[in-house]
Amino acid sequence: MSAPSTPSVPPVPSVPSASVAPRTGYSVLMPFTPARHEQILPFAALTQWSAAHRLWQGQSSVGDPHQTFAYAAASGFHVPVGTGVTVMPLRHPFEAALQAQALAVAMGHPVVAGFGPGAAVFQRNMLGAPYRSQLGACREYVTAVRGLLDGEEVDLDGEFFRCRGSLPTLPRPGIEIGLGVLRPGMARLAGEVADTAITWLTPAPYLRDVVVPAMREGAAAAGRPVPRLVAIVPVALDKPGRDPAAVALASNSGHMSMPHYTDMLRRSGIEVDMKADPMASAKALIAGGGFLSGGPEEISAGLERYWEAGVDEIVLNVTGVHLTQGPRVALKELEEVLREVA
Repeated sequence: MSAPSTPSVPPVPSVPSASVAPRTGYSVLMPFTPARHEQILPFAALTQWSAAHRLWQGQSSVGDPHQTFAYAAASGFHVPVGTGVTVMPLRHPFEAALQAQALAVAMGHPVVAGFGPGAAVFQRNMLGAPYRSQLGACREYVTAVRGLLDGEEVDLDGEFFRCRGSLPTLPRPGIEIGLGVLRPGMARLAGEVADTAITWLTPAPYLRDVVVPAMREGAAAAGRPVPRLVAIVPVALDKPGRDPAAVALASNSGHMSMPHYTDMLRRSGIEVDMKADPMASAKALIAGGGFLSGGPEEISAGLERYWEAGVDEIVLNVTGVHLTQGPRVALKELEEVLREVA
């Protein structure tokens, strides 16, 4: 009796640092955090077998994205992945670099390891006080992680982080270090130190007029190429019986209640006040282009504005559809939008 065949695993090229390519295309965001690892498999399959380029997960208190992605790889789905974004107070820079490297080895494909400081209240809850300087903390964190992943002996004795040591170099695909970006200060910092800027809920005109110029300014000051720009864009098709504002509210109510998001939206011309009138805030978000709703052609036209603004990768976010109608409908929605745009 012959031995059972072993599933083939994609070859793992040796790439010491990030390999950045322009306009990678459309990707998809897991519209929920899996409580059980197997829940990621339909979305990993969609990414592997469709025009989607990469599968993304965000930060959650339900489960760790690195573990869920590794489960998908162990189940046979080896796809490019990204974290958009994990929050710095939960993970030391050395642990962050270690997890990113292990994930790239497991997936056999490039990884975008995205980081952000999180909300000030979260920093206070985890650390006792917010970072004195959000930009300073991010600069130290990204610099340490990048050095470790490049095989350097890191010796950082900073104001916010202490990190000394090195990681063993392993044959693996490239890892891009991403930085969550909402406002011009962080965009300039991303231009200086990151491989990728990752935005969430940011309208296309705001990216064009505020974020991209700031990234270019930071990159020019540091004498380096402008990082890739990834936009995570909430979308929902116009379907019978659906209230677009209700879907937008389900998708974004948490973010629209945070001061740094409301400030970004105000800068983009969208006034939201979740305490006074959540539904009016959701309608303003749609009217201002922060949430794309409509038929396939309208969605496609709205996404095209992101390409025109200078975005290199668009991540389709159907979290609102999932929260209002469940994972099967959300998966079908992603399939429909991908067919239209890709």
